[in-house]
Amino acid sequence: MSLSREQMLQEMGIGPIWVLRQPQREEELAATAAPDALARPEPESVGTGARAVGDLPGAGLSDQPPAVPASKPAAATPVEAAVSAALGGAGWPELQQQIAACRACVLCQQRQQAVAGVGDLNPDWLFIGEGPGAEEDARGEPFVGQAGKLLDNMLAALDLKRGEKVYIANAVKCRPPGNRTPDATEMATCRPFLERQIALLKPKIIVLLGKAAVHSVLHEDKSLASLRGQVRDYQGIPVVVTYHPAYLLRNLPDKAKAWEDLLLARRTLRQQSQSEELTRLMF
Repeated sequence: MSLSREQMLQEMGIGPIWVLRQPQREEELAATAAPDALARPEPESVGTGARAVGDLPGAGLSDQPPAVPASKPAAATPVEAAVSAALGGAGWPELQQQIAACRACVLCQQRQQAVAGVGDLNPDWLFIGEGPGAEEDARGEPFVGQAGKLLDNMLAALDLKRGEKVYIANAVKCRPPGNRTPDATEMATCRPFLERQIALLKPKIIVLLGKAAVHSVLHEDKSLASLRGQVRDYQGIPVVVTYHPAYLLRNLPDKAKAWEDLLLARRTLRQQSQSEELTRLMF
């Protein structure tokens, strides 16, 4: 049975959906949606998402929060430096092979397979999570469990689809035992793989899903609450921070905050595209 866009958004916890007589800004609509999302409990199984009725294009440049300078990277560990040196200028086939064969940290000991990532190799969007879970370890693809279903619904709410201008990766490529959070040493060891992926993908925007991804990419240990709502920078690529889908399944009211973060990311991407088009026309 197919659902209407309004029903799909309500399943995701973004509602109510009103028919507007006058255009409103995305931030105002997110604020309108939040009280209902906070009040209404939901099951963990989430229906397909869709774009909000009031999510209108053409937001002004003044809506864009100021970019935050990138944090200074920590000094590379000897193992991280060795992995980075071994990678060199590896292309996709070599990178995939090295990820699959990597035994540089203890996470390799219990994995079924390394999970490099999945998606379009010429993406606009790069989503980075924490690490593979049990299902991801078995299937070799990130975000395939309940958290993956929610991520797919989040993508659908933006009129995006896995594999189409979207790439999905993780901070570490092997499953931590018991699905625990990877520690700093494990993330540092795996960081050269992630950095090489970003260099090859050249995404237009990066969305960091959860604190482990933030630590790995931005080298920040602050709370997510303090990092949200800002456009940060990674080597010239805008970065937006939001909650991990697994967290959202346990904390349903924060879905409304995650929706605000996704709107910020899309607005940033649109403004970047408008700026590039203006530059092209001028020169």
